[in-house]
Amino acid sequence: MKKFMLTSIVGLTIFVLSGCLYPTERMSQNQVPYKDQVASVQTAVDQFKQESGGLLPIKTKDMDTPIYQKYPIDFTKIVPRYMQDAPGNSYESGGVFAYVLVDAETKPTVKLLDLRMADTIQDVNVHLNIYRQNHKGYVPFKDVIAPGVFSINYKKLNMKEPPVVTSPYTGNSLSLIVNGQGDVFVDYRPDLYDAIQKHKSSYKPGEDIRKLLVENSDFVPAYSLPYTVNDKNEPIFFKK
Repeated sequence: MKKFMLTSIVGLTIFVLSGCLYPTERMSQNQVPYKDQVASVQTAVDQFKQESGGLLPIKTKDMDTPIYQKYPIDFTKIVPRYMQDAPGNSYESGGVFAYVLVDAETKPTVKLLDLRMADTIQDVNVHLNIYRQNHKGYVPFKDVIAPGVFSINYKKLNMKEPPVVTSPYTGNSLSLIVNGQGDVFVDYRPDLYDAIQKHKSSYKPGEDIRKLLVENSDFVPAYSLPYTVNDKNEPIFFKK
């Protein structure tokens, strides 16, 4: 029971951060990621780093926080000295994006994390927790996608349609997957396949290819598992 309670607490945290509590009228105005907003935050971060002796304006996260959620920008450290206010599309201003840093140790770069994905993940987590509480902790797996990665049997969760999230890269629908512990993730394989083809990229098996999405857009692949390529240069799940 303690494990389920912990899962629920984690899910609730995602829910609060996801933007479900945003005023509707503000959401309609703040869902667009403007490049000039990203650029202005980047300038503020660079100035803060220079004047603080290399420190970054970020919130403290646990060491085991997923890499693309590990360095959220703390706007209280750069507003109003380095910029007038947090961007209108940021969570802090009622928007649907979290501003985060990638390559924090080498070249801190501002990116966006689309929090709307968390709404769908939270909904699935609620159904999963109820199911597991009534079935001795078992996860309703459907098919094995890769070692330790599964599709979800939504029929057992009493969900009429398999939920999907919108890709921040293509606008296409992406499926949700689950690991052996019942943690829910977004399946970015379609986006990665498109990115490999579009950018004519060639990676070696064992390399994490998620950086391909990061380097060629303003977004990070939130709630993702690591991916690499097979010998045909196709995206597959990366089993360390």
